[in-house]
Amino acid sequence: MRDSMYRYMKVGLIHFMAYPQVMKGEGPIIETLTRIAEDDYFNAVEVTWMKDPGVRQAARKLLTEAHMTVAYGGQPRTLTTGLDINALDPAVREKTIATLKEGIDEAYELGCVGFAFLAGKYPGKDREEDACQALEDSIGQLCAYSRSKGNMPVVLEIFDRDIEKKSLVGPNETALRIASNVRKKYDNFGLMVDLSHLPLLGQTARDALVPVKDYLVHVHIGNAVVKDKSHPAYGDAHPRFGIAGGENDVAELTEFLRVLFEIGYLNEDAPRIVSFEVKPLAGESSEIVIANAKRTLNEAWARL
Repeated sequence: MRDSMYRYMKVGLIHFMAYPQVMKGEGPIIETLTRIAEDDYFNAVEVTWMKDPGVRQAARKLLTEAHMTVAYGGQPRTLTTGLDINALDPAVREKTIATLKEGIDEAYELGCVGFAFLAGKYPGKDREEDACQALEDSIGQLCAYSRSKGNMPVVLEIFDRDIEKKSLVGPNETALRIASNVRKKYDNFGLMVDLSHLPLLGQTARDALVPVKDYLVHVHIGNAVVKDKSHPAYGDAHPRFGIAGGENDVAELTEFLRVLFEIGYLNEDAPRIVSFEVKPLAGESSEIVIANAKRTLNEAWARL
């Protein structure tokens, strides 16, 4: 395509995946965030919890000066702590909701345009209905809390159910059911689709995107390894594009973008975020993996 991609989307990077040493809310947050802010390829960035209030203040100043759109990934708040938003144990669910509300507070403090999270574990067919009810109730609490503070959307990311995260959401039909029910009360709720998860779900771009188009508000792009269980990047590890044994490269990203155009997610009137979710393997450089991602998107865009 001859038009600039920036006419149709905000190109983002997930800070805490590209630099996984900050995923637990500590570490060289400002130093690594500065590297992203200095790179004018990106006009969006996704951050996660920052335990030090002084670091959050510095991050807000940095990102404001950089003129970047910022979104908040709440996933590490539960994935690194073993919490579960649809847990059938009320105490666990209450604790999970509490930490995600803290994340919403941080997101507003950082000037974020969205707050993302994931569902908890799939409990099995016999408890699925109870888990779905618990999830809908939890999401409602988060949406109401966010609405009480402003207009920031709350976004549920669709994960795999069978390979690694083993999440309740999960298949598209479950995501659609949850989204439809929550939207009846809360218009500040939406879904996220990640290209990296399509191989784990056994989906094509069209399978993943078209059914949820009316609820789709956020997108990630990346790679996955699913055929070789001995591969160091097997599962939901978000390795670099083109890795041996991987599923996504230029052709798959091109098709994903093509469908995003078809359903209207990519548009000139309201460019939305499309963020790289890529993570270096042991011995790999974050900067090289980021450069790989940019080259892949440039080539995919040229093929549209």
